[in-house]
Amino acid sequence: MEPDRFTHEREWLANGCQRIAGVDEVGRGPLAGPVVAAAAVFSIAAIKAGLPESLCDVNDSKKLSAKKRAKLFDALVEFDDVEFGLSVVEPAEIDRINILQATHKAMHEALAALGQAPDHLLVDGRPVPALGPAQTAIVKGDSLSYSIGAASIFAKVTRDRMMEEFDREFPGYGFASHKGYGTREHLDALAKLGPCPVHRHSFAPIKPEPQAELNLF
Repeated sequence: MEPDRFTHEREWLANGCQRIAGVDEVGRGPLAGPVVAAAAVFSIAAIKAGLPESLCDVNDSKKLSAKKRAKLFDALVEFDDVEFGLSVVEPAEIDRINILQATHKAMHEALAALGQAPDHLLVDGRPVPALGPAQTAIVKGDSLSYSIGAASIFAKVTRDRMMEEFDREFPGYGFASHKGYGTREHLDALAKLGPCPVHRHSFAPIKPEPQAELNLF
């Protein structure tokens, strides 16, 4: 039997909240490409009634095939009872402020992209203090909350499509297959071609190793 993935949302509705946003991000670990965050808010009616059959498979995007993710992404975009916001933080900004701050910035901007501020946040994994006190952190939340799962799908499909475009723009690295993660294929391409404009220059092995000081005395 499938779990009720609106349990947390219904709890916060009962506490008087009207807009409960699921927040998730993708792309913290890759050597190339942006970090992307998304926020998703289902209507009160959808939370109370449950999702239509076409959306019942909304889940942690990593548990879904690329084909299934794309299908659910398109269905979510067409669904009138969900609102979403997206944010993309580019590699140069990641290098400038570090990946943790870039992730928090992406989450802030995704929430700001919503038409109206949410009353409460459901966050995947650990709490994000930078998002304020009105949040509930849920371990494996993208599998336990439809709101977080939807945000996960919005972020993952958006980033994957960007990496596929980068693959056409910067051929030879294999971005379409590994999406910027440090696979053997990617590391071999880096050794052969060097980094391109969408690589993160603050990430090892792209970041130059500090030179040992010579003791001349």
